[in-house]
Amino acid sequence: MKLAIVKYNAGNIQSVLYALERIGASAIVTDDQEVLRTSDKVIFPGVGEASTAMQYLRERELDKLIVGLKQPVLGICLGMQLMCRHSEENDTECLGIFDEEVKMFRPKDTSLKVPQIGWNNIYNLKTPLLQGLPENSYCYFVHGFYAALGEHTIATADYVQPYSAGLHKDNFYGLQFHPEKSAAVGERILKNFIELV
Repeated sequence: MKLAIVKYNAGNIQSVLYALERIGASAIVTDDQEVLRTSDKVIFPGVGEASTAMQYLRERELDKLIVGLKQPVLGICLGMQLMCRHSEENDTECLGIFDEEVKMFRPKDTSLKVPQIGWNNIYNLKTPLLQGLPENSYCYFVHGFYAALGEHTIATADYVQPYSAGLHKDNFYGLQFHPEKSAAVGERILKNFIELV
């Protein structure tokens, strides 16, 4: 099993590597197009800001590469948001895999802090990626932007309003939360991803 993690200027790759190690998997971190194209699975993680991340991807033509991948691809946090059509974060055109607009949380209730940081439960779980997880499993989130509920939603979370905690279309999967920081639930999701056919 050849597992690749997309290398671009968005942090958090180390914790993804540690999480994979814990489930007995290893991955190569690379921005080499040929390595990414020929890997069995690709993880597209990210913590950071949408416009600089997209700029980095475009400069290396990784934007075109990612959209054209045929194997299972998992976008995490910013990675999932960049797989959407557009982000309100610095008015950024994204990859357009999911036809979703990424919007900023605008809570009317001032007790709700933005970004959302911490544990939240996910429900209405669909697809083999989330197989074996109980409804209302707790996962770890850090984000100030969200994708609304839509036809590609495979998991829902509530903060300010209900939104997509997970998306799926064809071979592309996205998670708004961090499976690598979500303890046993996250490890199960990463295992499921590795086992996807």
